[in-house]
Amino acid sequence: MTTRVTATSIVDAVAENLRERLFQRSLADGGNVTEADVALYYDVARPTAKAAIERLVSEGLLIRTIHRTARIPTLGPDEVNDIYRTRIHLEGETVRQLAELRLVPPDAREANGRVLASSDGETLAVVGPDLEFHSILMDALGSARLSRMYGSLVQDVRMCMSQVQGRNLLRVVDIAKEHGEILDAIEAGDGEKAKLLLAEHLTRARDRLTESLSSTDRAKSETRDSN
Repeated sequence: MTTRVTATSIVDAVAENLRERLFQRSLADGGNVTEADVALYYDVARPTAKAAIERLVSEGLLIRTIHRTARIPTLGPDEVNDIYRTRIHLEGETVRQLAELRLVPPDAREANGRVLASSDGETLAVVGPDLEFHSILMDALGSARLSRMYGSLVQDVRMCMSQVQGRNLLRVVDIAKEHGEILDAIEAGDGEKAKLLLAEHLTRARDRLTESLSSTDRAKSETRDSN
């Protein structure tokens, strides 16, 4: 059985449908997404399937290492809580230290400008500049080890951001506003306020994402029970 899609760009159409299935968690966490399976399911050529898969890999919705098949990352409430707990710890201490130095990286405000500008684009357009904003802050202290530690989280961070935006859980204007408040606190030298604002910013995203994931799981469980 095949499912046909039509659009100006067949790659866009396949990627969009795959994206929707991932957000609805109709595809199993941890499962492989092969070019052959995608090509068969959508009745498209292998190069088209590959391009659609790579689109989702670039968005952080699929994971592919060198010479490996793309797979669906495992992302449940427990994983989300762990990712955000780690982020709050690392990023919170970083913004506190930046505030002690009154060090606001100019690139951070520029990245936040791109966050706000992305509100006019596609739903996931904010993910890139949002991730850039947080990475700039983490690199601002000039610690190679800290940057490496955060770098090891980047794929998980991107995955969570993509889920938050794909599920329309936060408004882009609110994200940009909260970023600006964090930078203002750093500039004012108020480390505790910067740390608190950062924690509130991440906690809001975490709570909405875990609730959304739990709701999806409950709906799937109720559907199975009724069949």
